[in-house]
Amino acid sequence: MRASQSAIFRRIDPFAILSFTIPLAVYLLTLAPSVTFFDSGEFITAIHSLGTAHSPGYPLFVNYGKPFTWLPFGNIAFRVNIATAVSASAACFAVYFLTHYLLKREELVPDLRFSDTFARLCGLAAALAFAFSARLWLQSNHDKPYPLVAFMTAMVFYLLVTWRERYDEGEMRPSHIYLGAFICGLATGAHQTIVLMLPAYAWLILSKNWRLAARVKELALTVAFGLMGFAIQLHMPIRAMRNPLLNWGDPRTLDLFLWNFLRKGYPVEPPDRNLALAWQQLSAFNLPREFTWVGLVLLLVGIGAFFTRRRDEIIAYLLAIVCSLLVIVGYFNTPGDLIFLTEEFFTPIYLLSAVFIGLGLFTLLRLALRNNPVEKLRTVPIKLMAGLLLLVLPSAICAMNYYENDQHENYVAFDYATNTLRSLSPGAVLFTWGDSGAFPLWYLQGVERMREDLDLLHTPHLVFDWYLDAFPHLFGRSVLRTMPERRQSSEVALKLAVAEQIVSRPVFIDFSTRYSLPFAEYGLKQRGICYQLINDGGSVLRPPDLAVWRLYASRGYTSQMGFRDLDTGKAILIYASCRMEAGEILLRMGYRQQGAEELSAAAAIAPELRAQVEQVLAAYGAR
Repeated sequence: MRASQSAIFRRIDPFAILSFTIPLAVYLLTLAPSVTFFDSGEFITAIHSLGTAHSPGYPLFVNYGKPFTWLPFGNIAFRVNIATAVSASAACFAVYFLTHYLLKREELVPDLRFSDTFARLCGLAAALAFAFSARLWLQSNHDKPYPLVAFMTAMVFYLLVTWRERYDEGEMRPSHIYLGAFICGLATGAHQTIVLMLPAYAWLILSKNWRLAARVKELALTVAFGLMGFAIQLHMPIRAMRNPLLNWGDPRTLDLFLWNFLRKGYPVEPPDRNLALAWQQLSAFNLPREFTWVGLVLLLVGIGAFFTRRRDEIIAYLLAIVCSLLVIVGYFNTPGDLIFLTEEFFTPIYLLSAVFIGLGLFTLLRLALRNNPVEKLRTVPIKLMAGLLLLVLPSAICAMNYYENDQHENYVAFDYATNTLRSLSPGAVLFTWGDSGAFPLWYLQGVERMREDLDLLHTPHLVFDWYLDAFPHLFGRSVLRTMPERRQSSEVALKLAVAEQIVSRPVFIDFSTRYSLPFAEYGLKQRGICYQLINDGGSVLRPPDLAVWRLYASRGYTSQMGFRDLDTGKAILIYASCRMEAGEILLRMGYRQQGAEELSAAAAIAPELRAQVEQVLAAYGAR
């Protein structure tokens, strides 16, 4: 028994364990404690209800995250955030696994065991460099599907590399290709960007023997296994028939499924391309930003040193970069203000980049140690020194990115949403405009069951019948039903919906709605970060309700948290802008002291508004 246990422990790879546990520990330390902005609230609501998220639906990510909602601690959002931390850690393990596999036959010194130890150390260093890169770390501490896609990308790459080696040995292993095709089909349920890797995968296969493309039986089986994985998409129509809490696009029919899967709900007019925009788009893929310039040099060293032995793997990696840039930059032609969204699509390529950084580390280590006798290299000080040197790069990347990616105090979205709910009268309806203003509210009401007396309506969706169907008590006989989707704008739909609701209940709009569309026909009464519409023709100036500020939680905009993404900054600015607006209204109405206090609060929340605050005070002769 003892002998068998000893054998098991000898087979355990401590470096493999560390490649997963170290990133996971850091991710958990920096994990967001609740819902965040962008797609977070919507993803969590879809996962909780096993529903359908925004296009293209994300059925694999939804089903992957669901078991984590059963954890016995934390709120649902925190549990789903843990799911992403686990998938990101698995992606880091994949870097270690691939790096060590590519180095397993490489000789550092004549001692094979010694060479293998340092190959594992290089794999660990590469895994940690990827773990602490800005892009993956940002995706790891709140709910994102891209780390899961990256992990699956690496597994397919590994399967094809092992298939190639068996092929060279005269052994056919088509099961590796079939399994890889299945994983690719399955990965479409996490994100469709997996298709950008298909040319690279095809190269890994066909570069061994171009005649393989003519094998009809194997090709048919590969496609069949890919379709088997793609069957995860059936989650959407099957669950749509059960009317889950979040049922984006209601994809129960083929037409509605294709509407969701093909992202037809997001028509974007491509901008006129110029050199500045093209460079901005290309810069979304930025290796020095993720791994530093030292990391980029190591990557080039790894490619150069291993090009002869791993030529096809390197060509596949470069092909993945070219295809991604051609599609994301060339075809999508993303507008400048949305380019930040495409940065996440490069996560699988960053994973493969980390692998080649590991190969570069091994190359430099081999050059440094090749003239030393083996007996000297076996000493503990030499091993310890070499190991520490290998960890310099990931340590530096970690130190650079820790402060900005530490979200363990990030309550901005949670507090912004709860403060919004506290602003509303009982039985009110709230119209929102931007996703970050709506999705946290969906999570709080749908998952945490807060303020279920309210109706929260997202203005951009009012043009879709599937969305109106979700509110039969509001839109069962609405005039919106008589207007074809293709002829209706969000602005027109909002005005019609407001006119229908305001006669029977309190109607509120959020800050984004307030400044996206004029409401001259209605009076406005400001309640914190929301505005109540009054059906009086807009002729009366009303003082803001200052009492609501005392109901607000202030963690979200007064903490010294380092994390600041685009919408976090906007939320903080909205708090300040609303207080500045309230202060100016009070000054106009003659309430000088209260107005000055509100303006002072605005400057304290957002110091960048201090100059505007001083101008308003000066205009009214106040201090």
